[in-house]
Amino acid sequence: MPRHIAVIMDGNGRWAHRRGLPRLEGHRAGRESIRETIRVCSDAGTEFLTLYTFSAENWQRPKDEVQALMVLIEHSLRAETPRLHGENVRVRLLGDMEGLPRSLQDEIRRMEDLTRANDRLTLQLAINYGGRQEILHAVRAVAAEVAAGRLSPEEIDESHFVRHLYRSDAPDPDLLIRTGGEWRVSNYLLWQIAYTEIYVTPVLWPDFRAVHVCEALLDYQRRERRFGGVENVA
Repeated sequence: MPRHIAVIMDGNGRWAHRRGLPRLEGHRAGRESIRETIRVCSDAGTEFLTLYTFSAENWQRPKDEVQALMVLIEHSLRAETPRLHGENVRVRLLGDMEGLPRSLQDEIRRMEDLTRANDRLTLQLAINYGGRQEILHAVRAVAAEVAAGRLSPEEIDESHFVRHLYRSDAPDPDLLIRTGGEWRVSNYLLWQIAYTEIYVTPVLWPDFRAVHVCEALLDYQRRERRFGGVENVA
């Protein structure tokens, strides 16, 4: 079973459009998909689940939609965190806290404080997250160490660099699931997915249920991960 599953929750807007509903209704409908995905991953023994909740590029959307999404995320955290805490799930932010509304920042801190000691599953919510931005964040941190004389360029290796990513204790994703049928990674975990298995389903996120999570897991189990090597031959 994959230790770490990352998900790009795509298709909320298309789901709403097909039903003649505002885009925000697609995001609201996706909450049940989140609940089921968390439940299946937790029951399967997955250690980390990372959900692409709001990307750094999503700020380019219409202002009223962004504001509504911020409110929806905040209300969802307030409603869901007590249940997740009761299920021994640790919940934390993956992304840049700066730039988020103050009330959402406060809710994220309360969520992290409440669930910090839980150890059944770590749920990472990628909010105000971008893969390129995360890499730049790490580069600046390493460059500052070099400028201060605490590190020489020759000492920079992958393990040192990784320590400056947003969440260096999380293993790289074993499986990346993208709903909605699009074949792109959308600036998501660019450093971490170097050898991640990718599974794309045409199912739109609000329709994504436990059976679809299981289908992705079964597909993953049929693959042979070689990490640049070759298959074993007799």
